[in-house]
Amino acid sequence: MKKALHLFDFTQKVNYKNEILAGLTVAMTMIPESLSFAILAGFPPLVGLYAAFIAGLVTAIFGGRPGMISGGAGATVIVLIALMKSHGIEYVFAAVALGGVVQICIGLFKLGKFIRLVPQPVMFGFVNGLAVVIFMSQLEQFKTVVNGQVSWLQGTPLYIMLGLVALTIGIVLLFPKLTKAVPASLVAIMVVFAIVLIFNIETKTVEDIASVQGGFPPFHIPDIPLSFETFKVIFPYSVIVAAVGLTEGLLTLNLVDEITGTRGNSNRECIAQGSSNILNGFFFGMGGCPMIAQTLVNLSAGSRARLSGIIAALTILLIILFGAPVIGKLPMAALVGVMMMVAITTFEWASFRIINKMPKHDIFVGILVALITIVLHNLALAVLIGVIISALVFAWESAKRIRAKHFIDDAGVKHYEIFGPLFFGSIAAFFEKFDVANDPDHVIIDFKESRVADMSAIEALNNLTKKYKQENKTIELQHLSADCRQLLKNADAVINVNVIEDPTYKVLSR
Repeated sequence: MKKALHLFDFTQKVNYKNEILAGLTVAMTMIPESLSFAILAGFPPLVGLYAAFIAGLVTAIFGGRPGMISGGAGATVIVLIALMKSHGIEYVFAAVALGGVVQICIGLFKLGKFIRLVPQPVMFGFVNGLAVVIFMSQLEQFKTVVNGQVSWLQGTPLYIMLGLVALTIGIVLLFPKLTKAVPASLVAIMVVFAIVLIFNIETKTVEDIASVQGGFPPFHIPDIPLSFETFKVIFPYSVIVAAVGLTEGLLTLNLVDEITGTRGNSNRECIAQGSSNILNGFFFGMGGCPMIAQTLVNLSAGSRARLSGIIAALTILLIILFGAPVIGKLPMAALVGVMMMVAITTFEWASFRIINKMPKHDIFVGILVALITIVLHNLALAVLIGVIISALVFAWESAKRIRAKHFIDDAGVKHYEIFGPLFFGSIAAFFEKFDVANDPDHVIIDFKESRVADMSAIEALNNLTKKYKQENKTIELQHLSADCRQLLKNADAVINVNVIEDPTYKVLSR
């Protein structure tokens, strides 16, 4: 019983007031975003709200950590637009469900831990780029449609919108100085809502985006042909949806870990997200993943437990069922102001203070990741490119660190002491350390301060051995780890390996 309670994190101390108010605030910010993404992809608006409810509830209960908020996120929806246009929404539901299966498999095989390999400069670039994207996306609410043409607000509607946004931001900034008992963002939304209603101010509201009224998500099996041809159509989209969703989700988990000083479970998050997407596929949801902006709203409102996510999901369901007439009149200016403040607080302003202390390649990686995030709105691609560049830079820097000391002992044996890792990037420098033609008949290479890291290094030792063998000279390797000795035994060379025992190298994993 205690183990089950720990699994759902219900034993932790919960501030119920903070959790409930944070959940209500999150729900208010999720509704317009989910509607916007659904409309952008050509889905019925309710498909976005169903995704927010299903993904939010499942991941709040079973997800990798408390405090994270999931819903119908744009990162995954954008991937499905092409499939929607080419094959229709039934194929989208099938792709979402299959993507959920892929995510569960990743969690079961414990592959979620690899997100821990994301370097800090990539995280800086990702977070800063995301902040800019969140801020810029709010500018869309300053546009209107006139005679079928999209144009910027002008005159009185623009001034009203700007004034209400400024009022919202002002309340979010100043209210915490009075009290932190209630989330400032929720107070700002309610105050602006009241002003608009009392003074009958004409401004853009949630119902101007789409209707939020409907029923409980109905069970529905995607109406598609069960054939290999169908599988070939939807599988690529499913894999991309799974990859993009998990990348954004696990990065969000990392971000929350840093903010709260705690540690989440990445593999559990993969399984929870996959389960929510399977349900989305069978209950008219467009799929989703953790939403960084709403997660930050949740944390800034004081939430540290799972209850706020549950409250947010149930609030969205209640609004769909009963509260649409009221929520439909919610002014978009209030929600825009809250999200703009989220963008401002999300931005890593500290990165400007330390930028002159960072290595140049780290600065380049951070800026590149931010630019890709801003320009392409593809968080997964930005992080992937950042990780690849960081890995290549690391390989290059490590390759330059390989060194060798050599001496000849009283018995006439020449010793090479190797320092630094031997891997594909350092092989060329490694070969330059040896003088095969002029070395004595017996040579010992000591790897006590080195490490044979990959098959490229093994092949390099194989080739070096052949060169010494051609000169009728003996080569001996000392202080190799057990796995390297095993690999060398399988190599096509006659190598005398010293049997000095070395520490066993293991990889720590969850």
